[in-house]
Amino acid sequence: MQSKTANESLTIYTDMVLPSETNPIGNMFGGELLARMDRAASIAARRHSRRIVVTASVNHVAFNKMIPLGSVVTVEAKVSRAFSSSMEVYMDVFIEDRESGERSLSNEAIYTFVAVDESGSPVRVPELVAETDLEKERFEAALRRKQLSLVLAGKMKPKNATELKALFI
Repeated sequence: MQSKTANESLTIYTDMVLPSETNPIGNMFGGELLARMDRAASIAARRHSRRIVVTASVNHVAFNKMIPLGSVVTVEAKVSRAFSSSMEVYMDVFIEDRESGERSLSNEAIYTFVAVDESGSPVRVPELVAETDLEKERFEAALRRKQLSLVLAGKMKPKNATELKALFI
């Protein structure tokens, strides 16, 4: 199976926040943003694996800035690391200023997807090659995040989480 770069999975999803997608004070519902991120991330994971993908977990979501009604929102999703059948997808969410057109980072998230066959059984995915400094940073951190998730779920003993332990030594 041939390795792929993170950029090969890049998915950019841009949309405007409509009135039905906002709370009583005129800001986008968190669930609306989560759904957009899930769609963008699933496309990125599918581009990497070229298989059916299912959301395994929402590992991290940071709602750092409110997104007001009428905002142009862009979700940029890329696979940050591929394991045997799972892929971590990192997303950056930007808001575009309506007048200047300048973009600012508003939120970020990390989801995990698993590639499956038609019967729902996990299948292998290509390895990921990180190229940029940011991709390399996210690639390295992905293993620590995976180990932490496995430890917290009781699927890995803390003593076996070598990447996590290395942070504290």
